[in-house]
Amino acid sequence: MTLKIHIDEGAVPPYEQVRAQISAQARSGELPVGYRLPTVRGLAESLGLAANTVAKAYRALEADGVIETRGRNGTFVAAAGEAAERELAAAARSYAERAHRLGTGREAALTAVREALRAAYGE
Repeated sequence: MTLKIHIDEGAVPPYEQVRAQISAQARSGELPVGYRLPTVRGLAESLGLAANTVAKAYRALEADGVIETRGRNGTFVAAAGEAAERELAAAARSYAERAHRLGTGREAALTAVREALRAAYGE
């Protein structure tokens, strides 16, 4: 098991490519819980990116619960599956409550979610 990241020149920013690929590998189990990730500088060097680019990806992954930083011990793949599901359920509850308070009907609320998902997934 090794971290495999390929950066393509194109419209998707490099930090987002790093974030998406690490996230996908962690969620699929290709990178198991507890896998130690390279340092920011180490990964940046190996990919030919600026350290700030990798740091931005790591911050986003940590905010998503995919990785965790343990100080000087390093950065590791977290047990993110359950945490991500809990966070998603909490966000859905919050959205549903807000839509209800605004007097939005169910269909209008669902349409708003579908459109937001299309935009987020680039469809």
